[in-house]
Formats: sequence, structure tokens, C-alpha cells
Amino acid sequence: MRCLAGLEDADTGTITVDGRDITSVPTNKRGLGMVFQAYSLFPHMTARQNVEFGLSLRKQAPPARRARAEAMLDLVGLSTQLDKYAHQMSGGQQQRVALARALAIEPKVLLLDEPLSALDAKVRVQLRDEIRRIQTEVGTTTLFVTHDQEEALAVADRVGVMRSGTLQQIAAPEELYSRPVNDFVADFVGVTNRMPGVVAGGSATVLDVPVPLLPGSADSGDATVLVRPEHLGVVEGEPNATVVSASFLGAHGKLVVTPDAASESTVVVQLPAASVTSYAAGQRVLIRPTGAAGLAVAAA
Repeated sequence: MRCLAGLEDADTGTITVDGRDITSVPTNKRGLGMVFQAYSLFPHMTARQNVEFGLSLRKQAPPARRARAEAMLDLVGLSTQLDKYAHQMSGGQQQRVALARALAIEPKVLLLDEPLSALDAKVRVQLRDEIRRIQTEVGTTTLFVTHDQEEALAVADRVGVMRSGTLQQIAAPEELYSRPVNDFVADFVGVTNRMPGVVAGGSATVLDVPVPLLPGSADSGDATVLVRPEHLGVVEGEPNATVVSASFLGAHGKLVVTPDAASESTVVVQLPAASVTSYAAGQRVLIRPTGAAGLAVAAA
């Protein structure tokens, strides 16, 4: 991110934006806007003055600067906060000002570096949705760096997962979640259960039920099968697991169980919120894979 912005020099390779090599272009000539994790507003300037700052560096006339700043602050929902200083605004409001400042210069690419990590959970979700709305409305290509998987899936058209500086997979959110290319991506994006199984003929037998496999899975023999919690269910029959805990989470419920076949590991089952309250620790249940879940498999 810092290399893209011109704040760090790349050791090797090139950086291109819309086909143009900007590797050696000075930071102020790249035409990129950046929003930092820590807001980075000028404390001695009002919200309007902060947004106008980049425009003044570009020698834009004062009336045009003022109009553009007011339009951008209105876009992020701060039209009533024009003359407030940073210390007079909440963290969410400060980050909105930082976003307005970055958008004011009409950047070719907007860079967002963990912009929501310093906010509390409720404000974080609200501003996340606002960023998606604004990005869609303005249409600026945006690179959003985050360690929050839900955040990435919620705001992105395409999500890239990196490991030790190497891009593991880049795909639409639904594809990344349901068709991960390897076990690292499957584990990193969302909750994944690792369950013992036997692979043969393009499917794996898990808890006595055959399930389909994703491309790249092990093709035969004993394996570890990665199963999403929503692709497991509790059914009638002879119990094969013991409930460790049952949690009501509002929109859904979470059941943590210990399967008899793997007594030292636990499995998470996602259930409808209305049904999870009927289970208690120590209760015996029968869990099974349900539906046509796509499952990645790693050789045991």
C-alpha cells in the first residue's frame, strides 16, 4: 500500500495504474488518494479546511475549493460539521472527513489502509456500509486493506488473500468463500471445521455422508476435510457427538460439539437462532453434513 502511494520505494518490479508506469513518479504526481488507519487530520484545521488542503496544493481557486469540500462532506454525511475541528468530532466522523479529503482531489485510485480498525464495532459496520455506498456512487477504483474477513467480503467486488507477501487467491467474495483454492484461504476467510474423512471417486465420506469436493482436493485415501459450519446440521438418529456449548448470536445460533470420531477436537455447527436454545452442554446429538457443500481437502 505504501509503495503504491509513493511513501516507500519498491525494491523490485513496477507499479502501473491504468497502464501507466508510476514506479518513479513522485508521490504528489501520482493522483492517488489515501485514507490512513489513524485518521491523520490536521488538528488546527476545520473539517472543511482539511478537505480543501489537497485542492489548495493543486492551486485550485478558493471558491471552487470551498464548493468541492462542501460537496464531499455532504457526500459522507457531514454537511453540518463543516466548521468542527478534529477534537470536536467522533472517531467515525473524523474518518469520514479523511475519506472526503481523499476523494476531493478526484483520485485515479483510492487507497484505504485499515480505515476502520480504530473504531468500535457498531460505528465500524455503519462506516463500512457508507464506504461501499460512496465508492459505488463515485465509481473510483478502490484498494481496501483489512484483516477483517467480513469487512472484505462486505465492501469488495474482488477480494485478494495474501500470505507472507504472496497472493493466494483473488476472486469475487462469493467465489472466495465457497470455492477457496487451498486450505489457507478456506481457514482465513470465515470459520472452517477440519474433519477427518476418506476420499474416493471425487467425493469424501465425512461422518458417514459423501460430500462433493472442490478442485485441488486430495484424490484418494485418508484426508482432512474442510467444512463450513452452515454446511453441518443436527438430525434425528443415533448420536455421534457431544455438545460442548450452545450460543444464541441473534441472527443465528452456534453449537460447538466434540464428535466421537475425533474426541480431542471440536466442530462448530451453525443453526437457526430459534433452535439453538434447545441444546445444552453434555447433550448427545447426531451431526451430519447437509446440502451440496463445496469442501476443500488436504491430505492427512
